[in-house]
Amino acid sequence: MALFEQIRQKPFFILGPCVMENQDLLYTVADKVAELGQKYPIQVVFKSSFDKANRTSIHSYRGPGIEKGMEMLQNVKEKFNLPVTTDIHEPYQAAVAAQVVDILQIPAFLCRQTDLLVAAAITGKIVNVKKAQFLSGQDMFYPAQKVVEAGNEQVILTERGNMYGYNNLAVDFRNIYDMKAFGYPVCMDCTHSVQRPGGAGGKTGGDRTFVPMMALAAKAFGADGYFMEAHPDPDNALSDGPNMVKLHQLEEVIKPLINY
Repeated sequence: MALFEQIRQKPFFILGPCVMENQDLLYTVADKVAELGQKYPIQVVFKSSFDKANRTSIHSYRGPGIEKGMEMLQNVKEKFNLPVTTDIHEPYQAAVAAQVVDILQIPAFLCRQTDLLVAAAITGKIVNVKKAQFLSGQDMFYPAQKVVEAGNEQVILTERGNMYGYNNLAVDFRNIYDMKAFGYPVCMDCTHSVQRPGGAGGKTGGDRTFVPMMALAAKAFGADGYFMEAHPDPDNALSDGPNMVKLHQLEEVIKPLINY
């Protein structure tokens, strides 16, 4: 069965480390993701970024770049038989990444960039559009429409919170209900929604303590899927460590979200 149909029919989980630090890290996390996909009636997708193009500081680690990153994702895909996804930031990256990935992720900051959305759409891959921190759920009709009118109806919409003053986010879970009205699968980004953007002295802070609560609240509002970044040692991760789930705790976080 095609991946998009699997996503429509059962809970899906997009899981992986924030950024590609090295191949061994990807293998370690992918091994757990594959295990969870075998153990539970869910669809799992492995995620990691080849370039964190919107880091707070120019001195922060960004990733291995698109060429090396696609090689690393291809290795994961082949070794663990997992569908994979990554985020793109420029239109030319869509066709390059589409040679490997099953889902192209559009970052929240870029969700209204028409050329990026159209470039992703014409690859024929699933397009996961993350809701900008300055938009409502109802506003997301228009980014989705750009993908659909470019000839691709395989759209996922992802909630990840709204700006609330400086260095803080708040989640209005009504956005999930509103986005589901468009007829697309809706995902909850449980880790980026607990960020404190730029709030840790030149990098983004946050608190992973709230990730399980974000997920459960999203389930109550009808979320179809859950996005969670995970890492075996998040306190020493090269990007977004405060918000990632500790890998050994990942199973306990997702179990309450599964419909048996």
